Amino acid sequence: MGKKLTIFLVDGTEVGPRTIEIGNWSGKALYSPRSSLVKILDRSEFDRPGVYLLKSTPNNSNYNERIYIGEAEKLRKRLKQHLADSDKDFTEVVTFISKDEMLTKSHIKYLESRMIALAKEAKTAEIDNINQPELTLLPEADISDMEYFLEQIKLILPVVNFMSLVPSTVTPQTKEKFVQFNESRVYQIKTKKLNAKLIETDKGYVVLSGSECSKQTSSSISDGWVKLRSKLIETGVLVDNGDCYIFTEDAIFSSISAAAAIVLGRQAAGPVEWVDSGGKTYKQNQENQFESEVDDDN
Repeated sequence: MGKKLTIFLVDGTEVGPRTIEIGNWSGKALYSPRSSLVKILDRSEFDRPGVYLLKSTPNNSNYNERIYIGEAEKLRKRLKQHLADSDKDFTEVVTFISKDEMLTKSHIKYLESRMIALAKEAKTAEIDNINQPELTLLPEADISDMEYFLEQIKLILPVVNFMSLVPSTVTPQTKEKFVQFNESRVYQIKTKKLNAKLIETDKGYVVLSGSECSKQTSSSISDGWVKLRSKLIETGVLVDNGDCYIFTEDAIFSSISAAAAIVLGRQAAGPVEWVDSGGKTYKQNQENQFESEVDDDN
């Protein structure tokens, strides 16, 4: 089922601050580049308690973003402290508050703890939070409310290009949300040197846990794939297994060529590098599928 998001450009520009709301949700997001934050800090939303994420340039080149997650009973005061702190060199910020003032100190501490845990589990961004706050004890009904609030946060963050809660691997908690296309079809990398398997899902292309990955990389492989391999090794998704690396988790890739390049250690045309049990490439299956759909339309 779809969701309606309402985005309001506060200053009327495409790169300035904006508010984001979801139909029938009591929460509200406010996003701003650091350069515009001072201009909007007098808004009433910043008088309220909430949670926030600060995005900075990563220290580790294997990541695309560095994130700090926090909470405050008065967001304006906390954000002013961050603006004055030379150690917080953030470039963007997004905050989440409740329009009906339902969020208490206990609620925002619960959300902060859950968001930090999810960000670390996602293995997508460099996380500035050193400590993992204890999960606040809440009544069962409040936990249900906060988990729903958290689901809306996870929907909004990628809209403002905060990717820290988007998982790079399939976890037991997220596995049930993945929809595999053609459940009977598992692809195998087309080489006798490695045993690697892949499935196509609605969240991306998933190289399955236990798959093998070449240790060597060719000079043809792009810097982006080299950085991605380094991140997978650093986060323990790829581990040394003697002659090759092994995937310890189901790893999600945005393209089938990315999955092939990582596994083979070279530039690779994914649609022809992955084959099903019948020997047909991913490209052939796609062509057959869409040719038949065109014929049906005619």
